[in-house]
Amino acid sequence: MGSAVHPMPKDFKDLTEREILALAIALEEEDGRIYGDFAEGLRESNPATAQMFDEMQAEESGHRSSLIELFQKRFGEHIPLVRRQDVKGFITRKPVWLVRPLGINTVRKQAETMEIETRRFYERSIAQVSDASTRKLLGDLADAERKHQAAAESLEKRLTPEIREKEDVANRRLFVMQVIQPGLAGLMDGSVSTLAPVFAAAFATQSSKDALLVGLAASVGAGISMGFAEALSDDGSLTGRGHPWIRGAVCGVMTTAGGIGHTLPYLISEFRAATAVAVVIVLIELFVISYIRHRFMDSKFVTAALQVIVGGALVFLAGILIGSS
Repeated sequence: MGSAVHPMPKDFKDLTEREILALAIALEEEDGRIYGDFAEGLRESNPATAQMFDEMQAEESGHRSSLIELFQKRFGEHIPLVRRQDVKGFITRKPVWLVRPLGINTVRKQAETMEIETRRFYERSIAQVSDASTRKLLGDLADAERKHQAAAESLEKRLTPEIREKEDVANRRLFVMQVIQPGLAGLMDGSVSTLAPVFAAAFATQSSKDALLVGLAASVGAGISMGFAEALSDDGSLTGRGHPWIRGAVCGVMTTAGGIGHTLPYLISEFRAATAVAVVIVLIELFVISYIRHRFMDSKFVTAALQVIVGGALVFLAGILIGSS
């Protein structure tokens, strides 16, 4: 069986008037649903702003109805499915409306982008259609989108100190979920889980080269494994944890870095000196992990340090005992 052929997006200049109207209907429907999501996400924390997006959603619904009525008069009942991804030149929109909590500043930027893009679409469309009634409707819609853009820009004035403080808290929470948590999980796994194989190889062979090779293999392998595990854990759309492959990359890189840290001292050819340096690096790694947990995860530093050090010490001793046996 042959593979499915996916058609290439069309150039805007190649669209027919029928396709332009169909695309306009799809855009208005998509924008209206996004504004509805904005309103829902802001209703509890910013009811006034949510009300504004409710009104914008209602206006988009009115625009869509006008476009459908015009399309039916000119081209009949069937409206072809023409979407933004079917036409070259449209901006790929990040699904920020799925993130919770939803920040006003994020919404403002997204709404501005949406309105600018849709307004430009209508302005370009006017030059490409000849029917007078269609040109008039597209011009009216361009003016409406310009008003929506001004409304979106006015959201900046709604950012009172209290709201800004709430947004800072929300942004910090998102940063912790999307970057700190996967990075910390990787650093802990790389720093702790590779201790046993590295020091087991070191004490078993008394060779810096062998310990280095084992450490590199364990660190890179753990980084790849942890990276894929984090990326495949969830897609981030419901949890707000961000793009899965970005989280996976952060987790994988930090896992590898955690293992490489106490592996590189074995570049020193003298085994005992290399091991002494590696032990110091391990202590530094455990201190860094404890500090990050204290700084971003609201853990008491002493408690975090004890938990990390006890775990690291157990793995370290396991590696030495296995390597010395």
